[in-house]
Amino acid sequence: MKKLAVLILLALEVAVAGCGNGPPTNTTTTATTGNWEAQLIGGKGEASELDFVTAFNVTSDNTNEPLDITGFGFINNGSCFEPGLDNENLSGTATLSTASTGQVTGTVNFQVQSIAPPGNTLTLTGNLTGTSNGTTTTTGTLTNGLVQGTWSLAGGAGDPSCTGGGTFLMCQTPGVNGLCVAP
Repeated sequence: MKKLAVLILLALEVAVAGCGNGPPTNTTTTATTGNWEAQLIGGKGEASELDFVTAFNVTSDNTNEPLDITGFGFINNGSCFEPGLDNENLSGTATLSTASTGQVTGTVNFQVQSIAPPGNTLTLTGNLTGTSNGTTTTTGTLTNGLVQGTWSLAGGAGDPSCTGGGTFLMCQTPGVNGLCVAP
């Protein structure tokens, strides 16, 4: 009887240990590189003149990853940001999640802080969509990326025209006539 009880307990332990340990989940990882065009909508005065082009790299598997910003330039910057290289501190993060169908969703946060004039901070926060050619065993490449969201400009240089906010579109591949457009 003791041997039977030990065998039953051993079988029960094996059954319980196997619960919840199904096949490992595979995550598709997506990377993005290259140029993105941002068109800001809204704002007044100098705060309405802040469209830019940026280049960044990021690889994400649904975690908040820092952007590796490799290029940046205002198309039009008004007086809130001085033209020229090295006049801004740039930072950002992205979270990309890739479905088994290749559809990519996520978030992007991007910040530009002026050095000259000092203290103006442009912040963009948006939702990303696009497609990936990745599988669960390879890192895919994001294509047709589009970020839609809100922007704000906080003035630190004492210029009241360097405050405001609105909405924005940021396109990985500009659309018709080179303009960033939502689908």
